[in-house]
Amino acid sequence: MQHRILIIDDEDDIREVAALSLETVAGWEVMVANSGAQGLARASVYKPDAILLDVMMPGMDGPTTFRELQKNPETAHIPVLLLTAKVQASDKLRFADLDVKAVLVKPFDPMTLSTQIAGALGWE
Repeated sequence: MQHRILIIDDEDDIREVAALSLETVAGWEVMVANSGAQGLARASVYKPDAILLDVMMPGMDGPTTFRELQKNPETAHIPVLLLTAKVQASDKLRFADLDVKAVLVKPFDPMTLSTQIAGALGWE
């Protein structure tokens, strides 16, 4: 089954590697956004099956973007997976307060990224 994924990350290389991985390995349709604000706009229009959301971004960070997605009836139902390089105990507690489907760690393995996402979302 072809899934539609929105990747929201301010780092060009992360967006490109993740998008290429999900398109090539899993055959999913991928759209990207380089900021929280752009991600909110694209999520409303694109209606992805899931969102891969970077935690640390300038301006609107990942947790703030997630909360904004939850406020919008058009995007509140979309499952979100956080992507972060920070995996300390305090960060895990902060993420636990959010109702995200999973927290994935950077750097990720491009060959298994789609498997991690599918597993977290029950798409297997």
